[in-house]
Amino acid sequence: MNIKTKLSFQFTLIVVVILLFFSMLVYYFSYTTQLSRFRENLAARAKNTAILLINVSEVDSSLLKKIHQNTTSWENEEIALTDSAFHIIYSNNIHYLSDMAIRQNSNPSGLGYFSISEKDGVCYKHHFGNKSYNVFVMAFDDSRKLNLADLRDILFWSIIISIWLSIYLSYLFSKRAIRPISQIVKSVKTINSDRLGSRLNEGNRKDEIAQLAITFNEMLSNLELVFKNQEDFVSNASHELRTPLTVMIVEADYLLSRERLPEEYIKYLEGLINDLKEFNFLLNNLLELAHVNRDNNLQLSAVRIDEIIYSAIHQVKHRYQGRKIIPKIRYTENETDLLINGNSGLLTIAIKNLIENACKFSDSDVIVAFEISTRFITVTISDKGIGIPSNELDSIYKPFKRASNVKFKGGFGIGLSLVSQIMELHDVDLKVYSTVNEGTRFELIFKKMN
Repeated sequence: MNIKTKLSFQFTLIVVVILLFFSMLVYYFSYTTQLSRFRENLAARAKNTAILLINVSEVDSSLLKKIHQNTTSWENEEIALTDSAFHIIYSNNIHYLSDMAIRQNSNPSGLGYFSISEKDGVCYKHHFGNKSYNVFVMAFDDSRKLNLADLRDILFWSIIISIWLSIYLSYLFSKRAIRPISQIVKSVKTINSDRLGSRLNEGNRKDEIAQLAITFNEMLSNLELVFKNQEDFVSNASHELRTPLTVMIVEADYLLSRERLPEEYIKYLEGLINDLKEFNFLLNNLLELAHVNRDNNLQLSAVRIDEIIYSAIHQVKHRYQGRKIIPKIRYTENETDLLINGNSGLLTIAIKNLIENACKFSDSDVIVAFEISTRFITVTISDKGIGIPSNELDSIYKPFKRASNVKFKGGFGIGLSLVSQIMELHDVDLKVYSTVNEGTRFELIFKKMN
């Protein structure tokens, strides 16, 4: 059973229950109202009977009977008047009002109602002088019976017509309500791995269906990013790994092409080891780049920026031994001034890449300076190296994009792309200033912990 049918069935069921409940209420209140009105009329009849026969001396039983016979208001009306000992003083058309019925249905409180078979009755206690009398009046309420029968017919056909109408309207309503979902299903069927750029119609962006479309579009955006990162990684890996692997295979084949002296083997193996180190470095950078692209939602924590800087400097010095990397930090009295919200591992990778680039493209000292303000910590990494052409500054963060003046320097063009993405994840403002043959300065503006 599809949702449209379920909605129609549930809507119709709700309407049926409401109609039945409403009909029962109408019938019940109509029945009780007419019964109450009939009993009031019976009570008035009983009071008039007692007054005429007991209070008015000119009226005797014979005259009262003639009056009742000529003024009968209901079918098979029965009237009985007894003394306090239930001896019948007056009766008219007695059928159900036997001695036992009179005694069982008497009411000492003054006024009581009872029913025998389909007849409704009233017992009225009348006081005159020092004596009390009981007046019993019974009759069939034909008008109530007919009115309730007509009411049942009206309610029955009203319910039938309303049910058919609710079925029709519920089908139209469910069809209209499900239409946006049907459109979403139709649109989703057209989306595949080659069409992840497609998006669902988000409607008014307020109701639940619109929120579903928005959520699905967000999921598509994440999937598109994942697929793009996967494609980029495969493309980058195939492009950049093919050349060093080919070179190492060719060198190994050349080494094995004939017998050589031990010194030659050592020389070629040392070169092969250096190639493998470069290959390992490239592979690690590619994996780090893929890791950053994948984990856009990082778990951040409070870290000290000075500890990250010193860790990155320590790692770079292993590779560039003898180079001077000078940190310039002016500590404040408050140690929390150096706290930022970040991922220490990724930040260390980014800082390390910037310091490595400074060491690679300059022969002078590398300066790492801090400037602490009220809200920000500015980290500056500067060198006096070959610099970057001004017309290429906007493209230095693209993967595998290298400046035109670094052709004779080793590298793969991944480092700055990795730095840019890590800083973007940490909401860090990254700026670069560079002049050819004068040097380069990178500024990283971190937000301090609140």
